Order: sequence, then structure tokens, then C-alpha cells
Amino acid sequence: MALLRGINLGSRNRLAMRTLRELIAAMGGKDVKTLLQSGNAVFEHVEADPARLAGELESRIAEETGLTVPCVIRTGADIQRVVERNPFAKELSGAIAGVPVDPARLVVTFLSGPLDASKLSEPDPERYAPDQFRQGESELYVHCPNGISDSRLVRDLTTARLGVTGTARNWNTVTKLAALTSD
Repeated sequence: MALLRGINLGSRNRLAMRTLRELIAAMGGKDVKTLLQSGNAVFEHVEADPARLAGELESRIAEETGLTVPCVIRTGADIQRVVERNPFAKELSGAIAGVPVDPARLVVTFLSGPLDASKLSEPDPERYAPDQFRQGESELYVHCPNGISDSRLVRDLTTARLGVTGTARNWNTVTKLAALTSD
């Protein structure tokens, strides 16, 4: 699965999903499906190295469209693991500190590589309240009860700060991707 960062946001970085499917198919992807217009592509591929596959897709996108688009690659098993190990799972059916959890306000930031734990020891949780985050294996789970677009935590957990590429998807999208990979 390819997760592209920062495409089709307003008039910026426009990339048709048909073009994305064609590029993935041209590099050997099979059964390519896209979800939404935000750069989510589920496919089968023989390449086992996610970094190599991401690099090839980034190069093909640049050559075909002139866009510089960071890509994060995950397997179907990775997505299933993310869903199964969601540290906010109990709260999705209840509440955090009395505030119901809206799945659209829970995001998973998929990271391109291992995260240096010291990068996450710096943020003071009180500074970001009521927003909170939890670290997964190669992702961050971020809950923003007042909305994602105005969240200081989301703004501060940037690629520059983390030192690795990250691309976020809300929980609704993550579960839809999981359903596509389990077909």
C-alpha cells in the first residue's frame, strides 16, 4: 500500500488517482485500487523493501507529473496491526476524560522509518491538552478532540521535528484501508 503525503489539498499538488494507479501498475503493481483522492493506493507487488518501492514511486511521480511527493509504503499486515493495536480503541467506543472520541479526529501518522524516541520526549503533554498522542511501531496515533486543523500537537509533530517522513490519515480512512487489504 502506498500512502502519499500532501496531494490534492485544494489546488496544490494535483494528482489524479487514475494516474497514480497507472504509475503503480507500470512499476509492477497488481490489482491496484485507490481510496479517496488523497493518495491511498492498495496493490500487490513483489518488492519486499518498502523504502525501495517508495523511492521508485516518488521518482515515477516526479518524472510523470513534476511533483515532489513523499510516499510511505505499508503492507496489508501493517495496516491490520495498526488497527488491532490502536491505543485509543477503548475510547472510540467511549470517551477520553468525558469527551466522546470522533474517529475523524483520531489520526494515524505513518512514518517512513524508525523514530528516535528522544524526538517524542520533548513535547510536554500539558502544553497540548486536550490533544494527546501515543507511539506505535512505525506510526503515531494522535487524538485531537477539538479538531485536527487547529491542533498545535499536529503542527509540532512535523517531518522536520521527527526526522522521518510522515503522512497522516484519519481513523475512518485507516479502517477503510484495512478493509481493502483484507479482501
